[in-house]
Parts: sequence; structure tokens; C-alpha cells
Amino acid sequence: MKGIILAGGSGTRLHPATLVVNKQLLPVYDKPMIYYPLSALMLAGIREILIISSPEYLPHYRTLFGDGSALGLQIAYAEQPRPEGLPQAFTIGREWIAGAPVALVLGDNIFFGNGLSSMLRRAVARIQEGGGATIFSYRVDDPERYGVIAFDAEGRAVSIEEKPEQPLSNHAITGLYVFDAEVCDHAATLTPSPRGELEITDLARRYMDTGTLHVEAMGRGFAWLDTGTHDSLLEAAEFVRTIQHRQGIQIACLEEIAYLQGFITRDAAETRGKALAKTAYSRAILTAIDEAPTPLPFGERRTGDRRRG
Repeated sequence: MKGIILAGGSGTRLHPATLVVNKQLLPVYDKPMIYYPLSALMLAGIREILIISSPEYLPHYRTLFGDGSALGLQIAYAEQPRPEGLPQAFTIGREWIAGAPVALVLGDNIFFGNGLSSMLRRAVARIQEGGGATIFSYRVDDPERYGVIAFDAEGRAVSIEEKPEQPLSNHAITGLYVFDAEVCDHAATLTPSPRGELEITDLARRYMDTGTLHVEAMGRGFAWLDTGTHDSLLEAAEFVRTIQHRQGIQIACLEEIAYLQGFITRDAAETRGKALAKTAYSRAILTAIDEAPTPLPFGERRTGDRRRG
């Protein structure tokens, strides 16, 4: 399973803050926004990752992550000349995907919750074993702002609409998707919607119509935040700050996740933690080492594992 982070776009709703910097590099409380979607892919056990962004911003991501080896990852980069809809990620990344199943996460989405890693791994395993697609839904008060999915009496997805005026449910489709190896072929045959973009809802509908779409509902205890406006960016920062201060944990501490999942060694994690001295982020890395002197074999978790997002 490979993973793509779509971190393009011009961020017009965040102007003037994004006139000289890519939105996904803005801080959400104490770390760059892109750390949060990257942590979701890592919690799913995904180590091969493609970051797609505008040509002028890719050098910033290369400076931030390099080839990914410091996190035990393999990170590649691809240009998005202009935004043409979310499924464009699969046409841009087709050669890199190379026929593998792939997860897509939007660069401005934040996911948090106890059991998040298990939910993500379950979705990945399902696709690897049986194909199809998995999307993640979240109940919202304003579904008309999102792609909306509706269910029949038995809980099967029966309708997917993009920003409907009269939503059939309150279940929004989040910015996280897992697809089988056929997704690139499906994406290549999509046509632009009246909005002039390729729609991820049209792609998901292909799988729904063949009975191969699975929906994972993020219920109570989960948080899904997107950060596309000034207000939502501030709300996300306040959420992260509150959780971290109340619980004494770090959300999206990449080195902590990498160490606990066995992506990197104790020495590598400790070196990174010491390099970021005098920060709560550093303390989270060093605490992880103290509490877990040796990481478990890949895919296993300890009782009381603190990784939630």
C-alpha cells in the first residue's frame, strides 16, 4: 500500500497568509499542517509516500522531509501544475503508484481519535485482501458544504453527492480515501463536473455502483478537522493545544509514531528528539523512548499505546 498527500492549491480562502507560502506549510498550533495528514498515513502502516504540490512549493517540502529516511519512510514528490480536482492525484501519480493500491489524504485534513490506527489498518488490509475502496464518513451539522453519503436501512451506501443543496444525510465524506489498484484507470476516465473539476465523489460512486465501496464511520470519540479557512485553522490549533495540554501527549509527532511502529531505531529517534530540545515535541519523542525501550515488531501495539492521531 502506498500513500499520497495532495498538498496543492492556491489557498485563496487563506489569503493574504498564503500569498507566499503553501497552505499545508502553515502551522497548526506547534507543527506544520502537513504533519497531521502524514501522521495518518504512518498510523495506517504506509511507508511509501508521494507529496503532490505546486512546483514553487516542492523545494520547501524537500527541505522539510528530504527523502523521508529520517522517519523510516520513502518520500517522493510530484508537481501539480494547476488544481483540477482531487482525482488528479491519481493521474499525476500514476507512474509512481505503479499498479499498487493507494491511500489519498488531503493535506489540510486532521484526524484524531482513540482507535484511529486500528481503523486505518483495517481499511488498508481490506483493500489489500479484497480490492474495492474505503471512504471515511463523519457526521456534521452543515453537510451541504461537503461530499455527502447516504445509507439504506441496512447501512449500505446508496447515494453520494458533491455539496448538495438538499443533503440526504448529515454524513460528510472526509479527506481520506483508500483505493485498490484499479483507481488510476477509473480516474483516467472521469470527466469534469459543472464546477470544472474532477470530483472524488464521482470516483467513489464508481465503486459504490459495483458494490465494492466500504464506508468507515468516524463516530463519537473521533475528530475530523479541515483547515481551509482562517476560522477553521484557528479552531484546529485550539483543538490540538487543548488535547496536548490536557493529556500530555503530542498529536502527529512523526518521530514518536515512526519509533513506536518500528520504522526507525531508538538511536535515530533519540538523535531527533535531542535536536529539537526545549520543545514539547522533543519531550514526546524522548518519552516514547523511555516508555518503550525497544519498538514492537511492525504492526503490533502495546497496551495503553498513546498514538491517537
